Amino acid sequence: MKKIAIIVPYAPTFLHFRGPLVKYLREQGHDLALFAPDWTPELRRAVEGFSQGNVESYPLDRTGVNPLGDLRTLAALTFSFLRLSPKVVLTFQPKPNVYGILAAALARVPLRAAVVEGLGFAFTPGEDTLKKRLVRAVLKVLYRLSFAFAHKVFFLNPDDLQEFVSQGLVRPEKAVLLGGIGVPLEEWPPAPPHLKPLTFTLIARLLKEKGVREFAEAARRVKAKHPKARFLLIGPLDTNPGAIPEEEVRSWVEEGVLEWIPWTDDVRPYLRQTSVYVLPSYREGVPRSTQEALAMARPVITTDAPGCRETVVDGVNGFLVPPRDPEALAEAMERFIQDPSLVERMGRESRKLAEERFDAHKINARLLSELGIK
Repeated sequence: MKKIAIIVPYAPTFLHFRGPLVKYLREQGHDLALFAPDWTPELRRAVEGFSQGNVESYPLDRTGVNPLGDLRTLAALTFSFLRLSPKVVLTFQPKPNVYGILAAALARVPLRAAVVEGLGFAFTPGEDTLKKRLVRAVLKVLYRLSFAFAHKVFFLNPDDLQEFVSQGLVRPEKAVLLGGIGVPLEEWPPAPPHLKPLTFTLIARLLKEKGVREFAEAARRVKAKHPKARFLLIGPLDTNPGAIPEEEVRSWVEEGVLEWIPWTDDVRPYLRQTSVYVLPSYREGVPRSTQEALAMARPVITTDAPGCRETVVDGVNGFLVPPRDPEALAEAMERFIQDPSLVERMGRESRKLAEERFDAHKINARLLSELGIK
């Protein structure tokens, strides 16, 4: 049995994203310390219930660039690791990957590993503002520094891995292609195809980089020709630089372009109402929402972009379209309206793909094998 510390930037991810890994580690008999900055009493009780681990808090300004705040994060994590003496530290997302790995090195944790789930705003192609260039430059320095002290750095898609290696941010022998976080397939069973009304769904934080505006524009174009088609936008507002303003989202609703569900604890009822899942993102690690849609036997339209293209075999379980192209997105949607039989046929292929590539139990076993943990 090992003491394993897992560091994330949002406490809810222990329920919605890290849950299968935490349960798997607990089943293997490991002692867990779960770090997040924003525990609520309800979340704390829920996570303690299924993990039987220590639930720990630490200070984190997720989107801020204040060096004093980041030093506070580094110091807090270092002292926590010295107090708890974990044998393994596993981090997720940019700031935990940087400061969690550095803190683990300062505390002499024997095994330090990071998971790069996506490159985020600073590395996403598009408008290259001065702030974005500055953030990217700082992140590169921090990644290069922290990953020098990591024993393994996991990537979800080959494009991200190649970019980090080619820019000297991580040494090639430390970089491991994981291929997705995966979903527990038994919790996401295939659902019967939904054909009336034909419904297209996007589940994402409301960020420009997620392709939310392209989804709304494509919905506008399709509804002009096919007014019975339904479009669901599911996701909360955000504080990142690319956040979509609430008034813009509400204007789409008032126009009748789409329906907006700001938050739900369980997306499965909405995926059962979905004919085709849509993610027009500019870049991802490998999106969890798409993996969930695949598991529930939903065809997928997504972009031919890093991370997104890993979830679709074009013409088999869905269609790939260029990023930032609402016209191509609308045309792909119309193919399902013109031939509804694609919904069932491609949905079956999606479930097959989920079973082959995105079974969380297989991926978690491989992650621990790479780390030498049984």
